[in-house]
Amino acid sequence: MRFCLFLNRMDRAQDSYLSIGSFSEGLFKDNGSRFIAHAYPVESEKQVKEIVDSLKKEYHDARHHCYAYRLGHLGDVFRANDDGEPSGSAGRPILGQIDSRGLSDILVVVVRYFGGIKLGIPGLIRAYKTSTADALDNATIVQKTATVPYRIEFGYLQMNQVMKILKDMALPQKDQDFGERCSLCTDVRLTLEQDFLERSGKIEGCTVNRM
Repeated sequence: MRFCLFLNRMDRAQDSYLSIGSFSEGLFKDNGSRFIAHAYPVESEKQVKEIVDSLKKEYHDARHHCYAYRLGHLGDVFRANDDGEPSGSAGRPILGQIDSRGLSDILVVVVRYFGGIKLGIPGLIRAYKTSTADALDNATIVQKTATVPYRIEFGYLQMNQVMKILKDMALPQKDQDFGERCSLCTDVRLTLEQDFLERSGKIEGCTVNRM
C-alpha cells in the first residue's frame, strides 16, 4: 500500500522527485539500547553496499546494522534489511518512514547498541521508526530531476543548429570534443526526451545515442 502511494506521488511529477541533499543523523534511546540512524543521499546499489560496509567497520561493536533504501525517480529499486532483528521489525519500519515522505535516492542505516533489555517486536518497530524519523527530520529535502544521458555527434556545419537546441532546451554540455568530427554529451530531462529526439533528428548529419 505504501509503495502504491509512493508511485502515485511520483507519477504526478513524472520526472521530479524528492530526496535529501546531504547526510543527516538521528537518535533514539530505550531501556539502555541506542539506535543511531544515518541517512545518506545515494544513486546506486554499489554506493549502498559501500556505505553499509563502512558503517559496519566503524560501528564494529554494535549488535545490529539495519537499513533500507529506495532508488530512482520511480523508486522501483528498494530493499529493507533486518540484519538479525526479528523479521519485519527493523528494515520495514525504516523503509516506511522513507516512503511516508515520498523520498528516493536515499539510504538509511540504523546502528543498534543493545542495552541488555529486550524491547519486543512493538518496541523495536517504534525504535527503528522513531530514530529514522529523527534523521529525516534533520535532513534537507531537495527536489531532483530524472534525466537521460545522450552523446551527440555532428559536423562543424551543424554546430550552430546543435548549440541552438541545447540553448533553447537549457541542456548542459560536457565531454566536448571538437576534433575531426564534433561530439558532446548532455543530460536530457525525461519529459523532454521526445522533443529533444525530434529536434535533433531534423539536423542532417547529426546522430544522437543514448548512453
